[in-house]
Amino acid sequence: MQYGICQLSVVSVRATADDTSEMVTQLLYGEHFKILEHRKFWFKIRIAFDNCEGWVRNQQVTKIDEASYSSIEKTKKSRFSADLISYVETNSSVLIPIVLGSTVQNVGELSHRFEGSFSEGIRNKANLVQTALHYLNAPFLKGGKTPLGIDASAFTQMAYKINGYKLLRKASEQASQGEALSFIEESESGDLAFFDNSDGEIYHVGIMMENNYIVHVDEKVRIDRLDHTGIFNTELGSYTYNLRVIKKII
Repeated sequence: MQYGICQLSVVSVRATADDTSEMVTQLLYGEHFKILEHRKFWFKIRIAFDNCEGWVRNQQVTKIDEASYSSIEKTKKSRFSADLISYVETNSSVLIPIVLGSTVQNVGELSHRFEGSFSEGIRNKANLVQTALHYLNAPFLKGGKTPLGIDASAFTQMAYKINGYKLLRKASEQASQGEALSFIEESESGDLAFFDNSDGEIYHVGIMMENNYIVHVDEKVRIDRLDHTGIFNTELGSYTYNLRVIKKII
């Protein structure tokens, strides 16, 4: 087995080994992974944090040995960048921009330096919405994980990740986590609301706020009203997502 780490700010992870293929997710700076398959210009990888698999350009990542991978895995307190944009510095004094939620406890593996703000360890549930609001107005980007473009399940995953909690990558996978609530009135700020399509498949997720508001991704990260039917978009004057279940993750 081979291993790697992302040394750039953001790297696309694609469904197949082709630049025109669908972007299934992104690697952010400092994220580590296993290399499952090796082609001339591509690696098929499995991201350690959420087991998401896909293909990356092999010149956009750095190989590490098994000892380094194991050392990262044993880290007890994760550390993530806390500013929308910050920087790491290389040994040759080159600055690399990194985005909110980058894994900065791994800078040593890349011989880089980081002196910005960071979030460390497990934080109180009350911080989840505050973190989520950092992404407000970020545009929708399928497969995206950054304030410059993000999808619904990445949005919830990143808000939880920065606060020290693990969510899986897809909305349908996240819906398998946590404890289901019977009524909206039982929910707390920071709980997750899931929504299904006409076939009953869960395809959307957002973060509950106080007073039956929800922050989620619908063309952009936005705040809408939520009731027992679903999300009501006041700009459109209609419901846009049908509520399936609310789950308490923490």
